[in-house]
Amino acid sequence: MLCRLTVENYALIDRLDIEFAAGLNIITGETGAGKSILLGALGLVLGARADAAAIKDSGRNCVVEAEFDVRGYGLEPLFGSLDVDYDERTVVRRVITPAGKSRAYVNDLPVQLTALREIGVRLIDIHSQHQTLLLGDSRFRTGLLDSVGEAGDRLGEYRRIYGELRRCESELETLRARAEQSGRDREYVSFQLNELRGAKLSENEQQELEAGLSELSHASEIRDTLLFAASELEGAENSLLSRLKSVETSVGRIAEVYPRAEEFYARLHAAALDLKDLASEAASGADRIDADPRRLEQVTARLDRIYSLQQKHRVASVSELLALQARYEAQLADIEGGAEAIARMQQRVERLRAEAVRIADELTAVRTAAAPRIEEQIAEMLAELGMESAVLRIEIVPAAELRPDGADTIRFLFTANRRMPLQPVEKVASGGEMSRLMLSLKSLVARSGQLPTVIFDEIDTGVSGSVADRMGEIIVRLSSGLQVINITHLPQVAAKGSDHFFVYKEESAAGTATRIRKLAPSERVEQIARMLSGTDVTEAAREQARLLLGDRAC
Repeated sequence: MLCRLTVENYALIDRLDIEFAAGLNIITGETGAGKSILLGALGLVLGARADAAAIKDSGRNCVVEAEFDVRGYGLEPLFGSLDVDYDERTVVRRVITPAGKSRAYVNDLPVQLTALREIGVRLIDIHSQHQTLLLGDSRFRTGLLDSVGEAGDRLGEYRRIYGELRRCESELETLRARAEQSGRDREYVSFQLNELRGAKLSENEQQELEAGLSELSHASEIRDTLLFAASELEGAENSLLSRLKSVETSVGRIAEVYPRAEEFYARLHAAALDLKDLASEAASGADRIDADPRRLEQVTARLDRIYSLQQKHRVASVSELLALQARYEAQLADIEGGAEAIARMQQRVERLRAEAVRIADELTAVRTAAAPRIEEQIAEMLAELGMESAVLRIEIVPAAELRPDGADTIRFLFTANRRMPLQPVEKVASGGEMSRLMLSLKSLVARSGQLPTVIFDEIDTGVSGSVADRMGEIIVRLSSGLQVINITHLPQVAAKGSDHFFVYKEESAAGTATRIRKLAPSERVEQIARMLSGTDVTEAAREQARLLLGDRAC
């Protein structure tokens, strides 16, 4: 339940610190005093959007803090899933900067607004005046039916499956669009790939061919030069080697009389051997030179093909052509695998849809079973509220397609007189009838759930007299099982609260500020009397207030 609410620098509020008790807490006040401001502030700690314009003093932060007693509501798994520390006295804080930036904390740990909202919906249900209009909203009606019918687990599983189904359907559409585009690309990719494959390129081929082309193009010149070198070195009559041999012999003859000549002789002999090797290699090289015009033509043609492919694809090497070929192969594989991917995703979509339909049918069964019970209990409560002849009929019809909450369209048909035909509730119910109907529905929802706190914002609008007194009795019964905070303008309802808070405006040199204080028993008598008689409080009004308050007047 909500134990304490602290508000600083919000709208007309400088600072408020309110402590709420279990049972029925009543809030009354003058029109425009700021009762709705309290709900706006509370909405911030429940995850509502922040607006810097709501800050009273633009020079400092707005801070709203709420303390909750969460014992016995099974919230530990939720806190764990949100990575938030669980504490039986949970403190939620929201800070809004003058620049409009927002920070949220749960038990002093920063959290995202989504986490704040997930926790908030498990702590408080706020029924504001405009929410009565939601009776005309199919999703709202479905939610009420599921709450009373205890369909929470099935609905959670359905929403998980439905979300996955929609994701897969979207992915299937993407795959189909991609396949359509790929089909147009297939001919182009296949042609380019076949051309590259047909070239049978190898990594170092271009360098080897270019070296071979140079040799083939100058074959005659190379062979003639090598033959000339071999001849000049050794083969000719007056070759270099023969002259060197003659020198070697002459030096050898003086070795006996000139010892240093032995070194000259050895070096001349080594040089002669080198020249002989050079002559031999030149002759062998000349023999290996192949002046083959056919081979030259083949090499030239092969290089022309490589150069043509490089120019076409705007690359500079065979390595880049091979990389491009690999990309085309992968692209073609994707194109060819697209049909398989579509088939697999189609099967997954069909499985998910079948599962969603199965769970949706279970939800329909739960709702169908719950509807008569709800109709009966609502009839009893409406009779208690002075609408003995009223009838609420819950109509469940199949929806045209699966929806986020199942496959049903829920309609609430209503008549205040059972002899009159049933019509959609939003078209025929008056304001007072809508208020009584909504209170009855909210009572059923609160009874069936584990909600710690319900807040009613003038749910009694449009009723008075004995009906107002009966509405108060229903709210009192409701507060025996959970905390109720009721903003009301009816003295009959206000008198039934265990605690009564009064909201008022205070004028000062600094401006207008909203204040709230808990009324003492004597102050409650005066406030109820003022609600009964208006500005001029009579003694008769005070006596009537004491009668309404009973023991609470002491």
